[in-house]
Amino acid sequence: MREPPIDPTRQRERAMKGFRTVGSAQRFLASFSRISPHFRAPRHRMTTTDHRAELVARFQVGDQVTEQTLAA
Repeated sequence: MREPPIDPTRQRERAMKGFRTVGSAQRFLASFSRISPHFRAPRHRMTTTDHRAELVARFQVGDQVTEQTLAA
């Protein structure tokens, strides 16, 4: 059975939890939405060993990018 689509209002409410203002939530979510897919490997298509190796590689890339950003 297919899940019903999530109401956009409910999505915004869920995203706003923990933020004091709409602006701060929007700023965070704008950058987070670009970064988060990098750390979400397609788990349903991988073995556990492959998934762990993929996450290690992705986090190493993330660390390298962060170090370069902080150094600049």
